[in-house]
Formats: sequence, structure tokens, C-alpha cells
Amino acid sequence: MSHQTIEREFEGFLEDRKSRFLAYLVPLATFEARLEALRAEHRKANHFVTAHRHILEDGRIEESGKDDGEPAGTSGMPTLRVMQGARLVETAVIVVRYFGGVKLGGGGLARAYSGAAADAIAKAELIPFVRRAQRTLEAAFAASSDLERQIALLGLTVITRDYTAEGVRLVVEGPEDKIAEL
Repeated sequence: MSHQTIEREFEGFLEDRKSRFLAYLVPLATFEARLEALRAEHRKANHFVTAHRHILEDGRIEESGKDDGEPAGTSGMPTLRVMQGARLVETAVIVVRYFGGVKLGGGGLARAYSGAAADAIAKAELIPFVRRAQRTLEAAFAASSDLERQIALLGLTVITRDYTAEGVRLVVEGPEDKIAEL
């Protein structure tokens, strides 16, 4: 079962008994900055519930769900479970709640938060997660054109190209399995 991720932000929405739930599915790399921006943009919101999933180098997944003042287990964990069901990694969900005056109860909160997150995920353009890597390569001038050709055939990206007295030093990036073929 392969993991999925996203390249850009997607939004979802749910309204329940006048409470509004705005969900933002964001790449994990932009999570902290986006949370800060949403807090500034939605100053009158009552809660900013978050969940994230990050795949570690050894393949284990680090994940969390935070309730931000909602009753324990009613918001962060249901949001995280939706992400787990979609097999998302390297992503985060931020759900902004505006309280509508009617208490939803534990089950209602869980359905609302997970529903908003599910709406954002349903609207997202999910792509297969591919672990990326970088590698530094060196070649003499005579072998540099063959190396460049091999890099192009593997679909890798040259990040930097430095010429030295002995030849060329390249830093290339791409899918981990393609980097291993070099």
C-alpha cells in the first residue's frame, strides 16, 4: 500500500448547526507558516485544530493530532484518522472553527472535523509519494558528457554544477531509487 502526498494547498468546508469548519490541506513544509497566517487571518475563530503525518528516513511515520481547546479526542484525532485513511504523508490539515452558538457534543465535533478534512482531501490532487534524495558526483572532463546523459536519462535534476581543475562536480536530485542507479 503506497503513500500519497500533495504539491500545493487545498481547501474544504463543512457547516453544522451554524458552526463553520474551514479545512486546509497543506504540504508539511509550509505547515507552520500557514498555521501562523491562518491565525492572523481568522482572528475571531475559536479553534485551530491540526493534524500532520511525516515519513521518517527509516520508513516509520511520525504523526499527531492537536485539539486546540476542544474536548480531548474530539477533533485532532478524528482529523488524523481521515489522513491515515487517505494514506497521506508529508502533509498537514488545519481546521479553523467558528463557533455557531450550538454545542455539537463529542460525536458531532468528531464528525464535523473529520468531515471538513475529508472534504479538503476529496478536492485535492493526490500524487504518489516518492522519497527524494540528493547526491554529489564528480567526473573528469572527458567523462562529464556521459554522466550528464545518464542523469538526463534517469530524469534527475542537476541542482549545482561546479567546474574544478580536474573536471566537474554535480549535485543531482531525484527519486531515491533513481539516485541509487547512478
